[in-house]
Amino acid sequence: MNLSSCGIDCAACKFTAEKNCPGCHAVKGKPFWSADGDCDLYTCAADKVVHNCGKCSEFPCGMLKQWAESENPERIENLRK
Repeated sequence: MNLSSCGIDCAACKFTAEKNCPGCHAVKGKPFWSADGDCDLYTCAADKVVHNCGKCSEFPCGMLKQWAESENPERIENLRK
């Protein structure tokens, strides 16, 4: 499984093909969908020097839960594996 910082399986993500998205690690947290250029979850993981949120001592934090509630709820389970 090729996981983004927040637990989305990049291989299963529709944006891999639709937007030619290589994943957050490849673009260093600057995804096509972010108006200001930065993904908050990627930035948080990078600041804590963890590859993804599942490696964080605060997992699952409020920010990750909020993102999972609005989109891709499987991301937390992906990170638990």
